[in-house]
Amino acid sequence: MPDLATRVYNHNFRIDPIVRSLLDTDFYKLLMAQMIFRRHRDVRASFAIQNRSVRVRVGDEIDLGALREQLDHARTLRLSRGESTWLRGNTFYGKRQILSSDFMAWFEDFRLPDYKLETREGQVALTFHGPWVETTMWEVPALAILNELRSRTVLRDMGKFELQVLYARAMTRVWEKIERLKRLPDLSIADFGTRRRHGFLWQDWCVQAMNEGLGPQRFLGTSNCLIAQRREVEAVGTNAHELPMVYAALAGDDDAALAQAPYAVLADWQQDYEGNLLVILPDTYGTTGFLENAPDWLTAWTGIRIDSKDPIEGGEEALAFWRARGCDPREKLAIFSDGLDIEDIERIHAHFHGRMRIGYGWGTRLTNDFRGLVPDGRLDPISVVCKVVSAEVRATVKLSDNPSKAQGLEAEVARYKRVFGVGEQAPLPVSV
Repeated sequence: MPDLATRVYNHNFRIDPIVRSLLDTDFYKLLMAQMIFRRHRDVRASFAIQNRSVRVRVGDEIDLGALREQLDHARTLRLSRGESTWLRGNTFYGKRQILSSDFMAWFEDFRLPDYKLETREGQVALTFHGPWVETTMWEVPALAILNELRSRTVLRDMGKFELQVLYARAMTRVWEKIERLKRLPDLSIADFGTRRRHGFLWQDWCVQAMNEGLGPQRFLGTSNCLIAQRREVEAVGTNAHELPMVYAALAGDDDAALAQAPYAVLADWQQDYEGNLLVILPDTYGTTGFLENAPDWLTAWTGIRIDSKDPIEGGEEALAFWRARGCDPREKLAIFSDGLDIEDIERIHAHFHGRMRIGYGWGTRLTNDFRGLVPDGRLDPISVVCKVVSAEVRATVKLSDNPSKAQGLEAEVARYKRVFGVGEQAPLPVSV
């Protein structure tokens, strides 16, 4: 089999499709899509690409025609028979047929909807409008395409030997991190790196390295469904911020309904997944207020994902919440997932090990850590996201524990801060 550098060289030379399967997405998108399909099939929602690393003019870096070709190819994809069989027959989180037959029948006929593409002030303006259950499916492939096109722009001018040296250095960097991970007791870690990966082949290599280096007891799997299928590892993931953002927008002008929207999401989730996948993501409108006002039934949930808050502060807040509700934190799970690198994981583990169960979702710094390996940082990752921006013509809002990640119209942001009791916050750096 050709080495990775040769395969990358051939892919760039032929300008191969970046996304070749509808399974080349994160598992949480399928879980959320099923809930949307069941409960909000007629809701229309719009998504948009946003580059938080505004210093990088992505629209000037990549060829817009090439981007359009890649997006158009992704729209031709349909689920294959083998892929459908894997989704229908596999066991996820100990449950068979977690995706229902009616949802699978819909997904088997699904194709990605149309898009609108232009550039504005050096940035890619890429938007998706239509039924929520369809537009939500663009998030992961759109980001994967955009990030890999950035990589290919740099790599296409390299020869095979130059690529071999580049990937040897990057592989060494990943393996050195894995060696450090091996020293952490009771480690549980998964790959969350699809959306900002360097490229599909590289993410696939990273998953194989993690699986071999850590073993199945410590490496829990990957968020990427296609790689999970091919490498026979677990597909992992639960839900994301878009659910409470849309539920909040659908609450309209009713402040009471708005305040309950984040909990309504979790009530529906708990009912749809019959007590599985019970991990709270509390930071869409502020973790502190969410936990203070959380209904008692959330106490029984398995754990919390700590995303946009400082991980030590967020972990301590989770511990205090569980203790106040009469729970033993050692029986609860905290998943850390925001911009982690090996030093962050080591610091978090040293602080919390033995006090609660700990898991890590390792993203960009696993699947796209080429920092400093080419001149001018042209392969350095950027913070690019695809967020829901409206639902039923009403603009969505996200406050976050980090105001640098906030979005929404000024008047609506002020209203949400009042309803959710969010005061002034000091912005934190946006992690990549």
